[in-house]
Amino acid sequence: MSVVSIIGAGSWGTSLSILLNKNGHDVRVWSLFQDEVDMLNDEREHKKNLPGVRIPESVIFTTNLKDCLDGHNYIVIVVPSQVVRETCRLLKPYVYKDDIVIICSKGLEEKTGMRLSEVILSEISDVQPVALYGPSHAEEVAHGIPTTVVAASSNRDAAIEVQDLFMSPAFRVYTSSDLIGAEIGSALKNIIALCGGICDGLGYGDNSKAALITRGITEIARLGKAMGASSKTFAGLTGIGDIIVTCTSNHSRNLRAGRLIGKGYTVEEAQNEIKMVVEGISATRAAKELADRYNISMPIIQEAYKILFEGKQCKEAVYDLMTRSRKHETEDTGW
Repeated sequence: MSVVSIIGAGSWGTSLSILLNKNGHDVRVWSLFQDEVDMLNDEREHKKNLPGVRIPESVIFTTNLKDCLDGHNYIVIVVPSQVVRETCRLLKPYVYKDDIVIICSKGLEEKTGMRLSEVILSEISDVQPVALYGPSHAEEVAHGIPTTVVAASSNRDAAIEVQDLFMSPAFRVYTSSDLIGAEIGSALKNIIALCGGICDGLGYGDNSKAALITRGITEIARLGKAMGASSKTFAGLTGIGDIIVTCTSNHSRNLRAGRLIGKGYTVEEAQNEIKMVVEGISATRAAKELADRYNISMPIIQEAYKILFEGKQCKEAVYDLMTRSRKHETEDTGW
């Protein structure tokens, strides 16, 4: 049995606590918010995010970071991407040398464009980051619905440890050495899901959604390859797998926010309506800056940026995408 400290008690952190508890591990979960911890300890249910899902009594929730991390074997980070840096600063006094830090947050740091493993290593340099990503809605994992993900790391042994930690009859884990590709795919798919929601809000159909997913993964792979990722990664679970589930499911807060924007809501109004962090919005700003930095053509990302941050009308953005100069489909993908 391992001691697993989960940092973040939202829907994903809570779901993973249930999974790891069923796997026989000692699980402690930290939240910054006392009211959330009180609810989880008293009700044994995340009333807001996972109603009806029973949390085992042996899962401990606390606001005391030292208590959460005392004697830990693994740390799992499941906080919004934009607070990963400040969270790492809080963690640093309690982290051991060569600790395996499992990243389940998805996104890019908005101000720097850094991948989350880079953010973690910039604050805690002597740990082994492993990203656990793939098509995995928290709601389904909490109910034990079969799910498959990837443990990605430049350290093979660390990836295998994480694989063994999480594997269960309902949760299959593959390993990958392509940490860059896993992080880029998992962050940028939120942007494509946001755009998929905009398509829905505009009243478009299956043709539009299929085209968006296909061309979206092409753009993501184009940037990922420029940053050192393998093109094969984007055909896998952290690429096309994650983008499909996020673009087609009502569990996706990015998809739901996009639908509201497509119907005419402002970005702020959409976020207020969703009442959860919409990672695709901050990821769009970071991805646009990375595209500019690497001089990569990413027309969908560019138009998403104009809608979200420059007030461009959604239908005008679609028109501009559809009337771009003629292209050969695969001439610039390298696939």
